Parts: sequence; C-alpha cells; structure tokens
Amino acid sequence: MHIGDFHLSYCSNIHPGESWKETFENLKKYIPQVRQNLSWEGAFGIGLRLSHEASLELQNPENLKAFQQWLESANAYVFTLNCFPYGSFHHTAVKDKVHQPDWTTKERKEYTIRSFRLLAELLPSGQEGGISTSPVSYRYWFPDKNSTEAALETAVQNFAEVVAELEKIERETGKYLHLDIEPEPDGILENSDEMIWFFQDWMLIKGAKYLYSQYGFSLEKAKELIRRHIQVCYDVCHFAIVYEKPEVTFEKFAKAGIKVGKIQVSAALQVKLDQDRDAIRNQLEAFAESTYLHQVVGRKMDGDLVSYSDLPEALEQLDTAVENEWRIHFHVPLFVEKYGQFFSTQSQIVEVLEYLKQNPALCKHLEVETYTWEVLPTDMQVRLDESISRELSWVLERLI
Repeated sequence: MHIGDFHLSYCSNIHPGESWKETFENLKKYIPQVRQNLSWEGAFGIGLRLSHEASLELQNPENLKAFQQWLESANAYVFTLNCFPYGSFHHTAVKDKVHQPDWTTKERKEYTIRSFRLLAELLPSGQEGGISTSPVSYRYWFPDKNSTEAALETAVQNFAEVVAELEKIERETGKYLHLDIEPEPDGILENSDEMIWFFQDWMLIKGAKYLYSQYGFSLEKAKELIRRHIQVCYDVCHFAIVYEKPEVTFEKFAKAGIKVGKIQVSAALQVKLDQDRDAIRNQLEAFAESTYLHQVVGRKMDGDLVSYSDLPEALEQLDTAVENEWRIHFHVPLFVEKYGQFFSTQSQIVEVLEYLKQNPALCKHLEVETYTWEVLPTDMQVRLDESISRELSWVLERLI
C-alpha cells in the first residue's frame, strides 16, 4: 500500500508453505480478503516471503508470467522480499536453523542473487526494491574469535558478490535494489554497534578490496556501491529486545553512512520481574513453544544486559534472575499492549512511526511482521485475515 512517502505491507511469512504453488495460493486467498477488510482501493503492496524452493519454481517463465498477470489483475505489486528464512518456517522446529544456510555458504549467496533477479522482474518501474536477510549467521555456531572472523571473511566476499550483481542489475534494467541485513539477538550482528562495526571495518575495507580485485571497481567506486546496495533492516522487535531507542539508533546509522532499507513493524513481549515469579512462570510457559527461538534479554537496575538463548533456558533461571525486566523475542500482535500481567513493546513502534513522519526520507519500506499466530496461546488467536487487517489498520492510523 502506498501511503505518502511509504510502501506498507505485511510479510507473507505468516502463511505456511514452502513451494511456490502454496505461496501463490495464499496470496490469492488472503490479499483480496485483507484489501476488502481495509476497504483499500489503491494498489496493494506485497511483502513476499520467498523460500529457496519457491524461488527455484518461480524462475519457471510460466510461473513468473502467471504471477505478473495476477499482480496486474489484483492491482497489487511486490516491493520487498523476506529472504531471511531459506527453508521450512512453519510446522517444524525452526529454532537456530532459521540461519541455515548462512552467509558463509554458496547456497545463501545464490539463493539471494536468484531472488534479486526475480524481484527485478516483479518490481514496478520507478520504485526501489529490497530483500531482508540474516545477520551473517548464528553466533553460537562459532565458539571463538578466530572462527567468527573466518566466517566473516567468507561472508564479506559473498555480500560483495551480491553488490556486484545489484550494480549489474541496475545498469542493465534501471532497477535500484538493496540487501537489508537484519540484526537480531544472538545473530553475529545483533545490535546497531555490531552492524556499524561490520559495515565500516569489514564491508567498506575488505568488501571494497574484494570488489576492486575481482571486478575492477576503484576502491572509491566499490565503497560507493556498498553504501548504496548494503543497507539495514530495522526490525522494531529486535532492537527493542536489546533496549535500543529508535531515534538514537537511526541517528547512529545516519552518522555511519548506513541506509535503512526496510523497517519491519513488530512487537516483542515485555515482562517486569518485580511480580510473583510463580505467576510469571505460569503465564510465560504458554509462550515457550518449540517452533521458533524466543531469545530473552534482561536488564538490571544498573543498565547491564543479560542474555538467554531461548525462553525455556530463561525460565529455568527465573527464580534467581537479578534483572528487573525481560524482553522476549516473540512477535506478538501489534494492536495489543497488555497480555495479563505482561506488556508488549508497542510503544517502540509508536516512536518509530512518529520519527518516520518527521523524517520520511529515512526509509520507504514498511512491513508488518507478526508470523507467530499459529503458536500464540489459543485465547489470543483470531481469524488470520482479520489479524492481518487489524495490524495494518493499526499502523495506518498512526502513520497518516
């Protein structure tokens, strides 16, 4: 949906299905329902989750042509892809496998380049397009500094290969595309400082040298291309979990020369620990499900942070936890501020949207990303098209 300077949609990773047939069927079912619920008459933007399997199948000229024809008939358009999850994302234990294959692999690079070529075919003329992706890898797979740096060396070359491809696509088609790296808790990049460190100390140095040696770009041109095509995906939930204030983070990125390619509008679960711990445990156990990682970051009175790799681990240490607050990686509905004795980080979304209205040049792409409807406690579940519509409506009311 085009609203002023912004393109808004919801991420289709909310819908189960890895094949292109399943993906397309979900779009044909839900996009008209959501449009009708919102009484939206203009072009409807789509935030497309494209799995590895679906990307291979969409390369088929017949599939691609059929999708393009449907987009035209439905008055819909694709402006962003979510290519963080490569494989199965529903009805299986995803957990840390959401990072597999990571940016140390040829598979991740080829999948991303393939997806960019498809996006270039789908993107309307005159619009920019972006793909969000993993923050390099999962940090606990690399036990020491040497193994982490070896992973980064390989990842930088793969990112640089993507930059070269995006330069080629723009030169040949005029389509401007960017790769949006999405920091998240326990990723190799999990906050703004680490994103800036990777961008400045790795991409602009080692990545630029790789583009110089392999493609003949001058170092100055290579750095220009990296700044243009490597951006950040600001997931509101993720940055709220690590207790970053939106305005401060956006200003840090601007100072570092990092563009914000996409903002994923999402909320985390917030728990104050100055309550009865047994009652907290009883309510939190409903959220400790087995499909996704639900990283927990606690904050002490002095501001120090304590990290737990998953909610079950945090619950084991609840009785002795010295933090006064936990924030949990569980994408809860945007339009609900309180869950019993818990809260969401909804206020962070409000801050982001207010900042955007004052600084519309910050980012053009907004994508609601609540993919956990199937694993929410049953008393929080409603019909899926209604849930999607309520979230988009909630954002629209605060954006306009």
